[in-house]
Amino acid sequence: MTSAPQRPDGPTPTPRLIATDLDGTLLRDDKSVSPRTVAALAAAEEAGIEVFFVTGRPARWMDVVSDHVHGHGLAICANGAAVVDLHAGREFVQVRSLPRAAALAVVDALRIAAPGTSFAVELTTGINYEPAYPPFFKDPAARIATAEELLWEATDGGGAPVLKLLAHHSEITPDEFLALARSAADAYASITRSSPTSLLEISGHGVSKASTLALCCAERGISPAEVVAFGDMPNDVEMLSWAGTSYAMGNAHPDVIAAASGRTVANNEDGVALVIEQILAELVARRQQA
Repeated sequence: MTSAPQRPDGPTPTPRLIATDLDGTLLRDDKSVSPRTVAALAAAEEAGIEVFFVTGRPARWMDVVSDHVHGHGLAICANGAAVVDLHAGREFVQVRSLPRAAALAVVDALRIAAPGTSFAVELTTGINYEPAYPPFFKDPAARIATAEELLWEATDGGGAPVLKLLAHHSEITPDEFLALARSAADAYASITRSSPTSLLEISGHGVSKASTLALCCAERGISPAEVVAFGDMPNDVEMLSWAGTSYAMGNAHPDVIAAASGRTVANNEDGVALVIEQILAELVARRQQA
């Protein structure tokens, strides 16, 4: 049975923007957007509240929600490394790349700190990976080579921008791998994770969902206090901490629960839609009292 969200303490201002993660948050486990969620997103936009999808997904995996972005048509992808226009065929509007020299430094550090790590390189043009990298979503157009070869070939800046370096380990647990990587390579890049497996996502220094969302909000004159954010995994922590009001999903990682100001029910129970419905009901009540 769906229960009520745990609301943040104190009055909640009427938001101007809703920022939501996708996998494990807005999407159900089968990667669908429920009819209830579709209706809630449309109602929010109709009420004048902008909606931003803020995800670790690359732009090429955004088809699942392309039909549900309204107004501006923008989405923040690759953990903040790219802003894309879903109305314009996933065109890149902004890219905050990971310098190849920094990516190489991370590779060197993890080769030493966590032997057995395999890597993939996410570019604006697609993904390339090492032979040992697990077959999560193999791309027949991908180049297969060592991470050093994939990164060294264009250290002069002539190659496609690197959005993320992905690092996988088959033996170390996910949280242990994240802590180890941050200890070994935090000086070179921002390191996080969103997968239940030991798969790390490595971005340029200072690049995160939060920092790119902050830039998008500043362009619109929207303050953190006017943002409501939703998430479930460590790559959402900074965004939930930045937003004035934030919700950890019922299925969230403990670090996410600690960072959020409130909690909602799980993604399979339409936790995002439930909160949006409450926000809109409160907005109607306020307007009726005015």
